[in-house]
Formats: sequence, structure tokens, C-alpha cells
Amino acid sequence: MNAQIRKAVFPVAGMGTRFLPATKANPKEMLPIVDKPLIQYAVEEAVAAGVTELIFVTSSSKRAIEDHFDRNFELEYELEQRGKQQLLEIVHDILPKGVSSVYIRQPEALGLGHAVLCAKTVVGDDPFAVILADDLIDGGGQGCLAQMVAQFDEQGCSLLGVQTVDPKETEKYGIVSVQPQGERLDRVQAIVEKPKSSEAPSNLGVVGRYILTAGIFQQLEQTPRGAGGEIQLTDAIALLLEHEPVMSYRFAGTRYDCGSKLGYLQATVEYALKHAELKADFLRYLKGYCLPEKA
Repeated sequence: MNAQIRKAVFPVAGMGTRFLPATKANPKEMLPIVDKPLIQYAVEEAVAAGVTELIFVTSSSKRAIEDHFDRNFELEYELEQRGKQQLLEIVHDILPKGVSSVYIRQPEALGLGHAVLCAKTVVGDDPFAVILADDLIDGGGQGCLAQMVAQFDEQGCSLLGVQTVDPKETEKYGIVSVQPQGERLDRVQAIVEKPKSSEAPSNLGVVGRYILTAGIFQQLEQTPRGAGGEIQLTDAIALLLEHEPVMSYRFAGTRYDCGSKLGYLQATVEYALKHAELKADFLRYLKGYCLPEKA
């Protein structure tokens, strides 16, 4: 029986420069989609997949994330005194019972691979998930990570979440070449970080969901700085392929690239259209805005 996925690493130390000035004092992971920050969507996806230990790899400018998942007794008291029971329950449920959180500082901005390596002492020898909050994935009935955990339970090896990308945009992704294994599952033959479209081995791009064995840490320790002078997780996965199998999984659902302004706006609109309190009024507003009545 394969080890269960109980730990998830959230690399949240990035500067979020594409959203300046909004991210000058506020972490990009705390940008809200309607009424919840991106990092909370990521945590909820992990918890729904069975994760009970949240490992945030952070930096000195990201205290707001730690505060968000901590108790706020003053706020809770105020809500209780005002009889705001529903809001009080929402605040209590931000970090569910039985779920713990750990915060690790990334001392230098040396890339995603280095951020994952910073979590080594907490992860230990266990397989674990990596979730990038920038990639908001609406999996419908089953979250993306839950889908991947189910595949890991069967395969027992590292697993990369992938989707078909525009061939013109391969330079934004780690791109895999694969050997088909099933309807959504493929065995990874090679992985290349941000190749030009003319050099890309396929148009399957790795997005912000990974399940990795502890073997990745040894490879990360041996990985030299790559693109951008950073330690790339993609390069370490390429080394891992020489020692153990790695699979890719084409998840079911819609991904929003909330690291880009357009993707962030698309997610905001579509999540608002599904929001129980807002959807009717917001849809009415959009119809009026897009199709104004003739004067």
C-alpha cells in the first residue's frame, strides 16, 4: 500500500511584481477572488484531498498569510457579540480542525526548486504535494489535487499536473514529452523548462500541482542554477526521471492563471457568477453592462 499524501508545500515567497502596486505591501497569494484569497482556495483544495499538514515556504514580507490562518480573538469576540454566527463560523473554518500549519523562511529568492528544498526537514521521507496558489483550478465535483491523489494511490510515483497549452506559449511552462498510459495518465519521458515553441517536445505544460516522492530532495541538492539564475524544480524532476518513474496527469477542470492580470480577472468574474449570494445580481449587472438598453 502506498504512503498517503498528508503534507502539502505552498511556495509563497515570491514578490508578485506583475501585480504592483497592489502587492507592494500585500502578498499576491492574499489577492481575493470574490471574498476569499487565492491561498485559501489552494489550502481548501489540499484539505479536500486529505492533506493535514500545511507547509508554507515564505519570506519576511508575507506575514499576512500567517495571520490569515491564525486565530483573531478580537475579531471573533466582536462577531460573537454582534450575533454574526455565520461570519464567525467562516472565520473559524479558515483552518479546519485537525489541520496544522508550519512556516519556513526561504532565505534567498532562488526559485521554485529552492523553495521546495527548504521544506525538506519538515517533509522528511514522506511523499508530498506542491501547490502553487497562482494556479487556481476549478475541478468541479472533485478538486485537482484529489484527482491526483487518487492516481498516486494507484501508481505510487511522482505525478505532475499538466494541461494542453497553446504551442505559442510553451515558453511559459515546463513542457513534458510522454508515453501514453491511460485516458488522462502518461509516463513522462523528458521535461524541459520553458522551451521555445520550435523546440518544445509537446504542448503538454506542467501547471502548479505536483505530487513528489522524497527522492526529489536529493536531486534538488544536486541541481545547479538554471533559467533566471534560479534552482528550477523542472531541472530536478529531469534528474529524478533517471532514478524513478514520473507520471503526468491531465486533470479535469478549468485552470485560471492568476499570476497574470487577465487570468485573475477571468477567475474573479467566473467565480462571482457561481457565488451563492452574488450570482443573480452580478449576472444582471454584466448583462446590463455588456448589452445596455437602447436610449
